[in-house]
Amino acid sequence: MAKKVQEAEEKIEQKASVEKQEQDVTVEKKLIALYELQQLDSKVDKIRIVRGELPLEVQDLEDEIAGLETRIENYSTETETLQNQITEKQNAIKESKTMIEKYEKQQMNVRNNREYDSLSKEIEFQSLEIQLSEKRINEFKDKLEVIKEEIEKSKSELDERKKDLDVKKGELTDIVAETEKEELDLIKTSENNEKLIEDRLLTAYKRIRKNARNGLAVVQIERDACGGCFNKIPPQHQMDIRMHKKIIVCEYCGRILVDEEIANLVNVEN
Repeated sequence: MAKKVQEAEEKIEQKASVEKQEQDVTVEKKLIALYELQQLDSKVDKIRIVRGELPLEVQDLEDEIAGLETRIENYSTETETLQNQITEKQNAIKESKTMIEKYEKQQMNVRNNREYDSLSKEIEFQSLEIQLSEKRINEFKDKLEVIKEEIEKSKSELDERKKDLDVKKGELTDIVAETEKEELDLIKTSENNEKLIEDRLLTAYKRIRKNARNGLAVVQIERDACGGCFNKIPPQHQMDIRMHKKIIVCEYCGRILVDEEIANLVNVEN
């Protein structure tokens, strides 16, 4: 009887040991699957970051080009306005000279000094008008020279930006062509990897990734600290992490923690 009881106890212990080992292996597999999923998702993130910056650069260049074209157009309008004003002042000078000739002829036929003085004042006034018009013409011409320089500078800058835009568009096209297949393959592998992880853990992983600034939900211990927030991990927690018996999260940032062994296993598999 005692022997049977002993045998039963031994079977129970063996069963418990097997279940414990299976449980330990299951946790380890979960950690491997989670870390591998993180590596795949991080690669997708990098591809999207590189591709994500280029469209912004392209958009910035297109906006800058549009701004330069508007500036050149405004300068052209201002140039036309100044040229019209110069023409107006030149016509005014001609008119004043005509008036001066007229008044000088009238002076030859005046009947008294009062009429002569009156005509002299008109001649003086028209002479001042000519001087003022000439001054304005010189000012307008100076502005035209400045605008001409600005137009040439803006056109040169516009040509450079258009060349930069062509280069960036070419880079974007090449990157999209090069990375599109890689991204799709990574996403497919990531989705297959997700099937190995239970829903509860997968939901937690995605939630942590969404809230993490760098998209890292599973990180390796580095120098006794969390690889995500870099806070020190207590020795007891480090021991639990190395045991691979349960999922351990950082008490500061909530990221799932793995040790070097798990990371090496994933790297070897990849």
